[in-house]
Amino acid sequence: MKKLPGTREEDSWFSEEQLDQLVPAEEDGGLRSPIPTQMVSNGEYMPNPQTEAQKRVELRIRELAEQASKKLGVSRRKFLASGGGMAAAFIAMNEAHGAEYFKVSKEEMFEPEAHAKNAPPADLFVLDDQLHTIRSSRVGPGNTLRDIAQGNHSSLNLTDLPDELGRVNFPWNPAIVGLPNLNSNFHLVQFMKDVYLDSQVTIGVLSNNTSAAVPGAEGSRPPRNIRESEAGEFLTAPQTASVRDWVNQIAGSTRMLAHGQLFPGLGNQHDPDFGDYHRWQIENLKPDSWKGYTSANSAKLTNDPGEDMRRWRLDDEAVAYPTYGVITAPEYRAYQRSHPGFYNICIHKGLSTNVTPIDAPTNTPNGGNVAAGFPDDMAKAARDWPQLNFLMYHSCIRPGFWMSNALVDVKSGNLRNGVPDIIWTTQFYQESAQIPNVYSELGTTFASSVVTFPSVCAHILGQGLKFFGENRIVFGSDSVWYGGPQWQIEALWRFQIPDVFPDSGGGGTRKQFGYPQITETAKRKILGLNNARLYGIKNTNGRLTDDRSGNCGDDDDHGDHDHDDRGAYHPVPVNYASLIPVSLKRTMEYAGFAMNDNLSKLRREYLAAGSTPRNTRFGWVRART
Repeated sequence: MKKLPGTREEDSWFSEEQLDQLVPAEEDGGLRSPIPTQMVSNGEYMPNPQTEAQKRVELRIRELAEQASKKLGVSRRKFLASGGGMAAAFIAMNEAHGAEYFKVSKEEMFEPEAHAKNAPPADLFVLDDQLHTIRSSRVGPGNTLRDIAQGNHSSLNLTDLPDELGRVNFPWNPAIVGLPNLNSNFHLVQFMKDVYLDSQVTIGVLSNNTSAAVPGAEGSRPPRNIRESEAGEFLTAPQTASVRDWVNQIAGSTRMLAHGQLFPGLGNQHDPDFGDYHRWQIENLKPDSWKGYTSANSAKLTNDPGEDMRRWRLDDEAVAYPTYGVITAPEYRAYQRSHPGFYNICIHKGLSTNVTPIDAPTNTPNGGNVAAGFPDDMAKAARDWPQLNFLMYHSCIRPGFWMSNALVDVKSGNLRNGVPDIIWTTQFYQESAQIPNVYSELGTTFASSVVTFPSVCAHILGQGLKFFGENRIVFGSDSVWYGGPQWQIEALWRFQIPDVFPDSGGGGTRKQFGYPQITETAKRKILGLNNARLYGIKNTNGRLTDDRSGNCGDDDDHGDHDHDDRGAYHPVPVNYASLIPVSLKRTMEYAGFAMNDNLSKLRREYLAAGSTPRNTRFGWVRART
């Protein structure tokens, strides 16, 4: 295969010798399954050959599809693009794992009514508390999170690590396999389509981060003030609030909430640009809740302008407690009554990339990096501030986006109070079990385990239900890093904890570990109702309607909401892109509108494939033998 100028082959990083071993994924003669059954490369790395386990899954999907399509009188490709095709994939996955991890029936392959019975219901209320978009001046290649969701694990040096079925570089979200990993996938236009047109998200919380580094000739350094930090962030607090206000305005109802940012420490109380940044946000941006990263250099300990920001602890009385004092100050009590989520302190905990090798359990009995996520600082803070809710994002899971370490822990036989001792998370659940204002949030932890390590996923959900109960677990998808959130909503709704764990997942039984089954009632709470309670949302029937005659809350410039009577939710208009005002384009740093814009002309917008998915992968696969 020659790398001719202007061809797709030239655009790849492969040599001609490598290209001789590959074929374009869309031309591959394999099965166009809803779930990929072999590794697909975007042209930056050599895909691995199809594993034996992947061959078995593909063969079983093919058998089921052949039988069902003949019975229904449709082509195999049309069947695989239907809900019945997705059901066939779930059935094959259950059989391959040797356990019933996903609720699915063979009738779903033939009867839409049966598929509707097990799929997420139309009236499901979903409050996704962790959504991300980025400023439009960020262009070029995307990020490592999208890479691993697509099945490209080379960016985290995980290329050769298998999942629970022995599959290497298996994608979390099949829908995004082969799509170019570009920052434009995370810009506002694509974000809106993924979240509000292609998923069942009723209300989303637009999140942000305080993790930034300042580049320099001798390498990057931590920021020294809030301006420096915001310059390097994916999304600033003002941008977050502006997107929220626009979404609610064009929908005519509350479809989005917004995080304010936590920058604790004395120096951030006397910032030269903002004064106390938390008071500035309350008065100017009207945050619905707060997001903080103890693992980020975001705490300014002194007023010295030359001092770098540092990591911090939730229970640091000198650094964190003054910030809690501002949020709970008497002058903001009326504000809290109109914004019930204002006392929600959402903290990134875990997802540490500094993990030990996968051939041994990685948790230690009495130690760990608290800033990175070790669960040793929220208990005191939560007890000292009972009026605040502490939502631990990612449930303190230690591994950095790849759960093989957690699977080793599950299979090791090491128990903590009768259950497998999963890296940091088990300790978090047990030590915070009796603290009612501490919550477990599932963002990324669920996404990274449900497809690749379902045994780990089952143990995490089982332990959460056992120690926290179904009222203190909340859902976040961490989208759109991993594509739209719908695949996670579908997977969580169908997921169930097996009565018997297979040996490959550590063995044992659900009753042995004391795990409750995850009921539909529990799933409704986790997917939306628990967050609704925390944010004061009353109309939780999930109903979307174009009838705007009812009371939908006010839609003022800063998102003040009538939390007691919001009426129905209204859909985001399909022409939302044309409704983005110049002021928001300027705020989000669109090309031609930002003051310091260096955008290129590159923008590749994802286009809908039509009424049914094509299940086509765009990239490269190993030629079949």
